[in-house]
Amino acid sequence: MPNLQGVRRRIKAVKNMRQITKSYKLVSASKLRRAQERVTATRPYARKIREVLHNLSATVTDFTSPLMEERTGNRTLLVLMTADKGLCGAFNANLIRSVQQYIADHPSERIELITVGRKGRDFFRRRTVPIRKEYINVTAKTFGYDVAVSIAQDIMDIYEGVATEEDVLAARPDRVLLVYAEFRSAISQVVRIEPLLPVGKPAAGPSDAADAPAAGPDYIYEQPPAEILGRLLPRFVETCIFQALLESVASEHGARMAAMDSASRNAGEVIANLTLTMNRIRQAAITNEIIEVVSGAAAL
Repeated sequence: MPNLQGVRRRIKAVKNMRQITKSYKLVSASKLRRAQERVTATRPYARKIREVLHNLSATVTDFTSPLMEERTGNRTLLVLMTADKGLCGAFNANLIRSVQQYIADHPSERIELITVGRKGRDFFRRRTVPIRKEYINVTAKTFGYDVAVSIAQDIMDIYEGVATEEDVLAARPDRVLLVYAEFRSAISQVVRIEPLLPVGKPAAGPSDAADAPAAGPDYIYEQPPAEILGRLLPRFVETCIFQALLESVASEHGARMAAMDSASRNAGEVIANLTLTMNRIRQAAITNEIIEVVSGAAAL
């Protein structure tokens, strides 16, 4: 029979744990609301800049850019966006597992990583996959567009071979893919692996993109189309990174809220079971005392 005092200690410990999980749930619910508003507000802009870029690239034929250069090599750069903290269910594990599955499915490719978030950095730091750059504590608090600009500039420099002092043609990747969690709802996040560079086809960029129309609109240009396209390409990459960051943050808070809600419910069930066990122990002790009293009285 378990010790009554030990069961009471366990009940107290589980109650304290439930208070913590409830607090995490409330904090995540508050952050999720703000993150969801930011995601909803930026999606139309990301969709429109993608549509304009694809229409321009289809009509402008005399423009070339390193960001649109199709390469046939086997170097792939994955931009993995995970969380800096845990306690968010399978959020980080699903993203890491997707990267591992991609690596297993493409054994002929030389894969490198750019990690955004501490969890992805810590996991792959102990593996054989090289990490070109890492960003931690980026999403720990509310961030602005300038963060996406900094990350996007580093990615574009690496893709163009500017950020390395080695042999440029050997060090630069041939393609860049985004790995992030698309926010659907508080209980639904979908892992996406989508092409970022080279820019060209309508498949590039974060999700939630409508298919580009077959015939684009007839634009009236004030500057030459090639000049507009040259300025639009970096802005497009920055917008993709910013949208993916917002999607990842909203997905993280949604996953944490759902995980903490489930943990609170499980703690309630554990408390109920332990309380039942405690009552049984007390009842058994009372019964034994009554038996001892009756036996002593009968002996006298």
